[in-house]
Amino acid sequence: MSNIKLIIEERAASIGKFMVGRLLPFRQKRMVGPFIYIDHMGPVKLSERENFDVLPHPHIGLSTLTFLFEGSIMHRDALGNEVEIKPGAVNWMTAGKGIVHSERTPEYLRHSQLYMHGLQIWVALPKELEQMEPEFFHIEAEHIPKWTEGDLQFKLVAGEAFGRKSPVPVYSKLFMLEIKSKKTQSINIGDQLYGESGLYILEGAIESEGNVYGPKQLLVAKDSTLCEFTIQENSTIYIFGGVPFPEERFIDWNFVSSSKELIEEAKQKWKVQLFSKIEGDEIEFIPYPSPIKK
Repeated sequence: MSNIKLIIEERAASIGKFMVGRLLPFRQKRMVGPFIYIDHMGPVKLSERENFDVLPHPHIGLSTLTFLFEGSIMHRDALGNEVEIKPGAVNWMTAGKGIVHSERTPEYLRHSQLYMHGLQIWVALPKELEQMEPEFFHIEAEHIPKWTEGDLQFKLVAGEAFGRKSPVPVYSKLFMLEIKSKKTQSINIGDQLYGESGLYILEGAIESEGNVYGPKQLLVAKDSTLCEFTIQENSTIYIFGGVPFPEERFIDWNFVSSSKELIEEAKQKWKVQLFSKIEGDEIEFIPYPSPIKK
């Protein structure tokens, strides 16, 4: 990252009873390519009396990407999907015109100690697909492209890069890469990237232009084609981005769209509970948040 434009620090945010580190959106940078929302969950230890329970809630105009390092989440949605997300797998749900889902600790783990650690990401849809029918795909860890170059380990979580393509069915030109290194070494991969790019340091550190950056920092590049830096030993980083959209995207709670009218329609629809419900998880739900009183 010899051309760092912006440094974003994780900021504490609450998703129900669970605290996360929020990276995007940021007031000075709302999106990186089509990536519009990134939360770093954990690492956190849950006792036998604690569970990860994100109650049923709606989305429009985006795809969600859940990628765990530790732990387990049971995904349920209004399409009838019920899938356990385990470390290394990619859970990819496209909301389109609207979908409801929940994320909970699986039943068989609800009285056990467990660790939770991972990334939850929203990828905005192209304008012409914002009202598409909702879809769901789950790609197991063994199907995610992995390779080594010298002492570097690569994983293409989603999108296209390095002449490879992830099986995650994305709807715009993007990439999300994992890079691991056990030793300090130089990296120059700008010729493999395109559009906008950001580099998130999960563990370890990188050095660029004499500056050292560590965990919980997101570095946004001025130009993705100049992605050159030194990765320090025992580091894990994620590089993501892609071609930005020509139109602005608006966010209201869990809704993303290029149209404020579509967001308002979804908001009113959720308030009166007209979204399709999740079979077996119909009772509880997250209400639309009340305005904060000043």
